[in-house]
Amino acid sequence: MIAAVVFGVLNMIVKPIVVILSLPITIMTLGLFYFIINGLMLWLTSAIVSGFDFSSFGMALLVALIVSALNSYFDNA
Repeated sequence: MIAAVVFGVLNMIVKPIVVILSLPITIMTLGLFYFIINGLMLWLTSAIVSGFDFSSFGMALLVALIVSALNSYFDNA
């Protein structure tokens, strides 16, 4: 529960700044860099909240991909 709150706060405060700063890279990769930003937000959440850990940044990217896919599915449903 705490991890969800921290993740939400990071997405509200830190993510918009990172998205704006990385806009050229995101455009060059046709939006694929956005998954890396989502993975970074999950990784930062795991660094802040004890008990919410990823074995590697790659695993955070995989979870970010799954979360993005589910979010896209439910937004279109």
